[in-house]
Amino acid sequence: MEHKHHAKSSAKFFDSDYILEQLDLTGNEAFMDAGCGDGHIAIRALEKFLPDGKAYAVDVYSPSIEELKDYVDRNDIENLMAIEADVSEGIPGIEDESLDVALMVNVIHGFKASENMDEVIGEISKLLKVGGRFAIVDFNPIEWSFGPPVEIKCSPDELEELFSKFDFKLTYLNDEMGLEEDGRKSHYLIIFEKE
Repeated sequence: MEHKHHAKSSAKFFDSDYILEQLDLTGNEAFMDAGCGDGHIAIRALEKFLPDGKAYAVDVYSPSIEELKDYVDRNDIENLMAIEADVSEGIPGIEDESLDVALMVNVIHGFKASENMDEVIGEISKLLKVGGRFAIVDFNPIEWSFGPPVEIKCSPDELEELFSKFDFKLTYLNDEMGLEEDGRKSHYLIIFEKE
């Protein structure tokens, strides 16, 4: 099943600060937003949460990365690297075991649709330090008036089982995020730690 949503932003679903606050950043981490879209979360992370850190904004969609590179150049930002890459095939420019935190917002269901979640988790695991965290925000696996088809949405339980195969342990789950419809929330945030 093919699933594409190039250049769609998650900004309408979430307050970036709310997501970033739940990551308990100390201010000097190496942070990656994988599937960054327009890069708004990586930019905000540096502005407010990572005064001494650095951020990598990664996306496969070339126009988004080119716009972000222009933004970085115009504003002379030295600690934000925009990288065009398919996460499932590896990410150039980031050393193995150098990241403290990786984040994916509204992305993981796309990898489920393309049946390469193992590759994605394996690639990000290579980049994370031991003790590093992989945070995912995605759609709750219920029928909604918007979002991807329910059959490609991942439940937190499904992710926990999959991540355990890569030596990650579940450390945090907030399944009441995003927009509300019929008394239900659209999204969850789940965080895994690399052991």
